[in-house]
Amino acid sequence: MAIFISACNAVKRVPDGKKLLTKNNIIVNGKSSSDEIASNQMYQKPNGTLLGYKLRLNLYNLANLNPDSTYQAKFKNNPGKYERQAKILSAKQVDRLGQSFLYKGIHEFLKNTGEAPVIIDTAKTQKSLVRLKYYYFNNGFFNVKTDYTIDSISRKKAAVNYNITTGPGFIIDSIRTTISTPALDSLYKTSREPSLIKSGKQYKTSDLEEEKSRITTYFRNHGAYYFQPTYVSFNIDTIGKKNKADLNLIINNNTIQEKDSSRTEPFKLYKISDVNIYTDYSPTNAKSKITDSTTYNNFNLYSYKKLKYKPRAITDAIFVSKGSTFADFRTTLTSRYLNNLKIFNYPSIQYEIDKRDPTAQSLIANVYLTPRKKYSFGTSLDVTHSNIQEFGIGASISETIRNVFNRAETLEISTRLNIGSSKDMANPNNNFFNVSEYGVDLKLNFPRILLPFGTEKIIPKSMIPSTSITSGFTKQRNIGLDKENFTGGIAYNWSPKRNNTAKLDLLNVQFVRNLNPANYYRVYTSSYRELNSLASFYNNNPANLNENGDLIISEGTSGFTSDVTSGNTALTPNDPDFRTIESIEERRMRLTENDFILSTSYTFTKTTKKDLADNTFYQFKTKVESAGTLLTAFSNIASLPKNSRDNYELLNLEYSEYVKAEFDYIKHWDFGKEKVLAVRSFFGIAIPFGNSNYIPFSRSYYGGGSNDNRAWQPYSLGPGSTNAMNDFNEANMKIAFSAEFRFKIFGDVKGAIFADAGNIWNVLDNVIDEKAKFSNVNDLEEIALGTGFGLRYDLSFFVIRLDLGFKTHNPGRAADERWFREYNFGRSVLNFGINYPF
Repeated sequence: MAIFISACNAVKRVPDGKKLLTKNNIIVNGKSSSDEIASNQMYQKPNGTLLGYKLRLNLYNLANLNPDSTYQAKFKNNPGKYERQAKILSAKQVDRLGQSFLYKGIHEFLKNTGEAPVIIDTAKTQKSLVRLKYYYFNNGFFNVKTDYTIDSISRKKAAVNYNITTGPGFIIDSIRTTISTPALDSLYKTSREPSLIKSGKQYKTSDLEEEKSRITTYFRNHGAYYFQPTYVSFNIDTIGKKNKADLNLIINNNTIQEKDSSRTEPFKLYKISDVNIYTDYSPTNAKSKITDSTTYNNFNLYSYKKLKYKPRAITDAIFVSKGSTFADFRTTLTSRYLNNLKIFNYPSIQYEIDKRDPTAQSLIANVYLTPRKKYSFGTSLDVTHSNIQEFGIGASISETIRNVFNRAETLEISTRLNIGSSKDMANPNNNFFNVSEYGVDLKLNFPRILLPFGTEKIIPKSMIPSTSITSGFTKQRNIGLDKENFTGGIAYNWSPKRNNTAKLDLLNVQFVRNLNPANYYRVYTSSYRELNSLASFYNNNPANLNENGDLIISEGTSGFTSDVTSGNTALTPNDPDFRTIESIEERRMRLTENDFILSTSYTFTKTTKKDLADNTFYQFKTKVESAGTLLTAFSNIASLPKNSRDNYELLNLEYSEYVKAEFDYIKHWDFGKEKVLAVRSFFGIAIPFGNSNYIPFSRSYYGGGSNDNRAWQPYSLGPGSTNAMNDFNEANMKIAFSAEFRFKIFGDVKGAIFADAGNIWNVLDNVIDEKAKFSNVNDLEEIALGTGFGLRYDLSFFVIRLDLGFKTHNPGRAADERWFREYNFGRSVLNFGINYPF
């Protein structure tokens, strides 16, 4: 209320005779302009707003700017008040009271959180005008004229109008070059890279700067070691031209600074005469004597102690080679590869003139490597939140061993323990920590493709290839049916291009063993309630029921289901209730069976994102997976017998067989002023065949949650129009679309408005419920829509996210009751997340 009342007095801190800046108007050739770059030239900007309201200004206006003086003044105006309070509290406490939050702290908070009024300063306005003139001049408007006016809105408020008359934009006419060094002139003329400066294009200073950078990169990648952007300049001639400019690209000779003078000479193109690699360099041993050395493939390897690496392990990471032309990209690629080994600290690559070359056109490359410790021990303590676990505490211990086989391999061993709280799990004793998990993982990484044949022609070392062999074991207690999860595999990773990554999981093994399948109906309570309700009508075996007339878990539930499917009740296969019980039993069988998965997959990711600050990019990811195919081929060749269900087994366990494909596309648009539109589309499908008629739970899809459709809780959306009749709803096909508009509120607090659409369905599997199936395009009417808004707080290293989602279109309701029937706060879903959802 105080903030609201003070809103009518935004000029409370504006001195008499001064004006509060309410708006900057940029008027270009008589028309208002919304050019954000032009707006950023201003030295003064109006106070920030939240949905049009100057929140921070009014917070500042609420603050007492001199709380100490105010506190002392109340005693000066009432001399006996200080003595009376001192008798009750003591003089020291009365003085300290003036520094308390109530008297001072709250005002400091309001002042620091708020924002002082922006008073129009004509000196800063003049400086802004100069910057605007340069901005338009640098965009080709050489005859630009500027002035400003101040429009008074009220007694203490005004807007500044920046009036810009650009005149015609100048077009680049002829382009010529003056390159002093013949070798560079020849390189420039034979370059296949297109110039960024083109005849007929409007002049822009930024184009010239980018051309400088392009030329510098090109020359330095072709031997010009001493070349820098400062050697490139442009001469612009507009004499005798009408709105046109002739451009001369000038590249001078190399300037060599000597003691008290300087001289110029043509640039030289350098070749690499030697590559020296110091494998155990540190500042402390820099002047020590080399004790071990070897030469391998024209690389010289030196060590201050005994050489601990097989030469090829190091030389495979070095792209600077003897006899090659000096090139910056080789230096960068070498640094990337060496960093990827994870056995050295950041490498240092230095060049020096080879004094043995009489032409002085040779460089010696010195690569200094500082090894990390062979053994490193790490611990971590985490507070976690997941789709199933509302709150968890996890601890992990890890050990990393580097250069295991003297070829730059790394071995990582880690163990972890997690205890958590989940309202979705069976919890008869009502314990807060009702779920637990522990496990151990091993990962052995090789900085090369580990195959019995060479792959250099297909995947060259410039793609930074690696091989990882992994294995792991996890045991979960009180989580659903309790599980043991054994995993293992071998995978190959490489980067075809700078922003592209590829991964081939040659073999990925997973064995999931359910430890407590009899607990099924205690976990999946909605299935139990439905089965129990039907048993009240059709059960004819009293042994299936307890004293309350409910089915006994698990003897009674299995007995009743067996009676129904074997025809021992009044139900027949044509009855809808028979099919419902059959569907419940089918799901129980599917979720309680142990799973063995042997799969092969290929994942490709491409992104145009340049860095963390880039908000205009796209990312595409696709994954293709096949499971069980190799085992079936082996079984067929070996003529192995099938079991009673006409399926093959491995170690008395039916293995899964399916094909799976996923496509994920993300696109961001930056509209400036920290306004970003982000969209995501996802499609995934897994089709069982051969040895399987369903997809294992661990490889299926679910809907809802903080990174999916935020108007539904995890696993509570779909499949199809079933209205999430089960506890943990999953299916083998998923479609998802999301759009989110992000904007700045104030400081590090951001806001977002979002819309999430999608659903999951069953297709080509053993699910018999028609509402859960995707049969034709008409089923797209079952796509759910959730809309809402959220807050984000940016902590630099991660973002804390709160989203409130509303069910806008709910396919689980009747067809005429799907739109906006649950669009209220009582049915909304609050999601907590870390980092952006996409």
